[in-house]
Amino acid sequence: MEVSMILLALGILLAFVMSMNLGGNDAANPTSAAVGSGVLTLKKALFFFSIFVFLGAVLQGSMVMKTIGKGIVPEIDVAGAFAIILSANIWIFIATMRGMAISTTHSIICAVIGYGIVEFGLNGISLGMLGTIVISWITSPLCSFAVAFVLYKAIESYTNRNDFPRIQNFFKILLVGSLCFSAYSFGANDVANATGVYITIASKIGHLPDSAAMVLLAIFGTTGIILGAFLFGPKVIRTLAFRVTRLDLPTGLAASISNATVVYLFTTVPYIIWGYGLPISTSYAAVGAILGASLAAKKKMSKNTSVYLFTYWLVTVPANIFLSGAVVYLMRISIA
Repeated sequence: MEVSMILLALGILLAFVMSMNLGGNDAANPTSAAVGSGVLTLKKALFFFSIFVFLGAVLQGSMVMKTIGKGIVPEIDVAGAFAIILSANIWIFIATMRGMAISTTHSIICAVIGYGIVEFGLNGISLGMLGTIVISWITSPLCSFAVAFVLYKAIESYTNRNDFPRIQNFFKILLVGSLCFSAYSFGANDVANATGVYITIASKIGHLPDSAAMVLLAIFGTTGIILGAFLFGPKVIRTLAFRVTRLDLPTGLAASISNATVVYLFTTVPYIIWGYGLPISTSYAAVGAILGASLAAKKKMSKNTSVYLFTYWLVTVPANIFLSGAVVYLMRISIA
């Protein structure tokens, strides 16, 4: 019992660190378009981000928490939650310190898979749910790419028929609004990455219904996300805002609206249909949107940065499965 309580305390601490890492790495997704296009300063963008990420997490974060906590494996115990959070933390921190916008969602999901393989074997993993999640990983950036491309063309057509300086302020307001919507969507989808593995544990220890436990976990996780965004976020924000391509107001607006819409739909629509929100990569959706808008605008893109980001995305999957599986296995041997 003492070992379990120590692991629980350490795991909760790591979950808060995880939420800080999440904020540090993923705050770039809703804010990079507004910062890159010069509409908002970095500090102002983070201020709006903080308000709306909190609202999204508290009001709708439970949709994806349920998926991570109970949808992939039958349940996650204290030791498993600790191993999952530790493994994902290690990888996300490495990527964040290098300014790379990796997927925290892929990190935590693959860490859950690594735990599930060691603890339950392949038969204990819900392959149907996992397959749906993987498909969403592929389709979400493609959707954001396509939506951003079409949106930019529509914006371009509108500006060609109007006096751009006259409508510029209107576009700026729209971009700030899309940042707020994107931050809300991000909170609803991504707070589960830091806290979803603790749903069963929180319910059992606190004798609370899952719904109440998820709200408390959302508040806990969002606090870390906001803190991490201010402490570590600027480096990754600058990567997406300035190093992938140079965003202007029309491309930034198209990318931001696309990212917000895609993340929100993947969070809510599957939940309405199946009862499980899909934990997509908000990083992939954000980069896909930026690339789609930039291609439509025929802007030059940094191939080196894009390849570097893509390489980190690919390595994220096996790295977290291996890390989590190894930690779980070593813990089981030590405890036994």
